[in-house]
Amino acid sequence: MTLQPTDIKREIQHLEQVTGGDAEKNFEVAAHQFDAKAEKKLLYKTDLHVVPVLFVLFILAFLDRINIGNARIQGMEEELNMSGNDYNVVLFIFFIPYILFEVPSNIVIKRVAPSTWLALIMTLWGIVTIGEGLVNTVGGLIAMRFLLGLFEAGLFPGCIYLISMYYKRYELQWRLTLFFSASILAGAFGGLLAYALAKMEGIQGYRGWRWIFIIEGVATAVIGIVSKFFIPDWPHTAKFLSDDERTLLLARLASDQGDSAMDRLDKGAQRRIIRDWKIYAGMFAYFGVVNTGYASSFFIPTIVKELGYTSEAAQVRSIPIFIVATVCALTTAVLTDRLRHRYAFTIAGVLVATVGYVVLLCQAYVSAGVKYFAVFLITSGGYITQPVTLAWMANCVSGHYKRAVATAFQIGLGNSGGIVASNVFLDSEAPRYPTGYGVSLGMMWICAVACTVLFFGVRRENKKRDRGERDYRLEYEDVDNLGDDHPSYRFAT
Repeated sequence: MTLQPTDIKREIQHLEQVTGGDAEKNFEVAAHQFDAKAEKKLLYKTDLHVVPVLFVLFILAFLDRINIGNARIQGMEEELNMSGNDYNVVLFIFFIPYILFEVPSNIVIKRVAPSTWLALIMTLWGIVTIGEGLVNTVGGLIAMRFLLGLFEAGLFPGCIYLISMYYKRYELQWRLTLFFSASILAGAFGGLLAYALAKMEGIQGYRGWRWIFIIEGVATAVIGIVSKFFIPDWPHTAKFLSDDERTLLLARLASDQGDSAMDRLDKGAQRRIIRDWKIYAGMFAYFGVVNTGYASSFFIPTIVKELGYTSEAAQVRSIPIFIVATVCALTTAVLTDRLRHRYAFTIAGVLVATVGYVVLLCQAYVSAGVKYFAVFLITSGGYITQPVTLAWMANCVSGHYKRAVATAFQIGLGNSGGIVASNVFLDSEAPRYPTGYGVSLGMMWICAVACTVLFFGVRRENKKRDRGERDYRLEYEDVDNLGDDHPSYRFAT
């Protein structure tokens, strides 16, 4: 942003009145203060235009993904004659295209305007959600869930990638968690919305569970079309920024990135991406914790109902679980950015969730109230850890292409944890679900191990760079395209 002489002069006059002293020194102080004010104003403007619209998209995406859990206890299984593991298959099929198409989608969004791509896929999955409410067979529902996974695949990694391109490393966690909290609140809002929509039972001859899909699908499709005009594009083309603001934004991002650019996807860049152990550690961390995120969203309405409540009461009693989890996640985001540390918070979430899982594995010896409290612990613990793993991964890779691939890889393959969640809560084991809770507990500790490997690995690498042991890379021909392999880059711990 261009410094205006009149503004600086006004700042100098103020400083002279307050402190007197050297004019040149006061000029430097005034210029610094002006830049700080300009940055603060820019950051505020970016926050208003980037995170809120993506928050809305993601809350609708997650509603359309998890509303099947609410529809289940409103009569879906009975009307579609579902039996055995049919429900698990319906959940499972979503993740096949969802996992396979996340990396390709992030390659596409790098080449296509994010506003066009995200609006398009959102409109398409909204139409598919409507279709879920109109099917008459299990096969039809499975087909709709497959298409839902296909069209939703690009949203989450695309949004994470887009947000990460607007903020410095230690500004990122708070914004990512604000965005990610849409998925947590969707669990609460989904229960409330399902409770209301279930009252439409019999309208136009449709059962209440069908209206859950139809109304939410129509809302998604309409907002998808309109969102084209509100979704931000990349910083260098964003229409909400003036030329001066864009210059300042790109300059502050460049100062945070240093020389660690990766703007060409040549063979050298491809090798660095494929061989980067950090990406695999981040993937296993997300794989372990995402199981809890999906399990809580898919099965909490059923679990609460099996504590002795009616379907409507179970929907309502699901709400405070997710509200508490949201508060925990946002509090963690503030602390982890302020302290510039990630690892301890991931382990804290694992420990909280572990207590909840142990209680439910021993549920034969505890009351319904204690079991209900355990669900709070599991959900809050999972959502303390999950968004931190996403920001941490983004903090450990640098360069446009590497961040695009790393983010999609972490989320895409990591989401196979959702496949696990879809298949370990067996109807034959209700209401104690020993397999579901036992496997989910083990998955949380897979996350803990992966986070531990990432922490000690990047700390060791930072020390090597401090000692100059990676300076030989400055002699490489493609030194301008090393990404986070550049000796000047330091990883978040």
